[in-house]
Amino acid sequence: MNATGKFAGFTLGLAAVFGIALAAGALVGPEPSEPAGHGEHSTTAAPSADLPGGLLATDQGYTLALDKPNTTTSPQSPTSFRILDANGAPVTKYVNSHDKDLHLIVVRRDMAGFQHVHPVLDPAGTWTVPLNLSRGGDYRVYADFTPEGGSNLTLGADLRVAGNYDVQALPAPATTAQVGEYTVALNGTVTPGTASQVTLSVSRNGAPVTDLQPYLGAYGHLVALRAADLAYLHVHPEGTPGDGVTPAGPGIDFVVNAPSTGDYRLFLDFQHQGVVRTAEFTVNVATPNATGAGNPAPTSTPADHGTPGHGH
Repeated sequence: MNATGKFAGFTLGLAAVFGIALAAGALVGPEPSEPAGHGEHSTTAAPSADLPGGLLATDQGYTLALDKPNTTTSPQSPTSFRILDANGAPVTKYVNSHDKDLHLIVVRRDMAGFQHVHPVLDPAGTWTVPLNLSRGGDYRVYADFTPEGGSNLTLGADLRVAGNYDVQALPAPATTAQVGEYTVALNGTVTPGTASQVTLSVSRNGAPVTDLQPYLGAYGHLVALRAADLAYLHVHPEGTPGDGVTPAGPGIDFVVNAPSTGDYRLFLDFQHQGVVRTAEFTVNVATPNATGAGNPAPTSTPADHGTPGHGH
């Protein structure tokens, strides 16, 4: 995700931590995992121009094709996929964005089991990565990438994992999240249809963390997902590590654009002392009140929804 554009269109799943952009689409669920036929998807078409990311498996002539869309539970499940062009050929050349050629986000449809990993590309155009699929259920897989000569895309497809599906309720909205001895506080109000600035502040055992380490070209990486349909929102991180202006904590600033009201799930990846951690929030995006100010998410007791980083 490039720091200037990817997160600027943050279609909040803030499934990606806050941005949301453009009109909310009624389209839900994956498109076919393979092109319907060679040449049928023109690279000039833009069917998702007004949709959040991740709702389509095929967009602008590119298709996310999982090699095995059905699998069984495993804590280290080998997963492979290809990005196909309009002619059905695997894409092999990408534009590096946020230190990677492709970002893979995986989350179960009840928002459990979030993973942000970086697969390896072979010369033939197949990406591979082990995923933690130790719990059964339907997962949404998001490929966030920019093909050489093309524009940034986030494609989504369903991955079905056979096994016990212990459905989890969406955690209540909160402005703090606990990740071990770290507390992350969310400040700012996300207003639908408006670029909203939010700050996520990291502390450890009550003391502000001022030596965050760069991760994917920023001091934090935020993914937002809309709970209703798992739309993926791009979030724009403010500032650049080492620019002489952006502090290394405790606050990490983002610009979020939410396309609609409703609940969103935010996932913040941050790195400290060589370890990537993930703080998770539920945020309710409400219509602005009569004075023009948005309605902030209610504050609740910190809950430990965060998990260690996966494969970073």
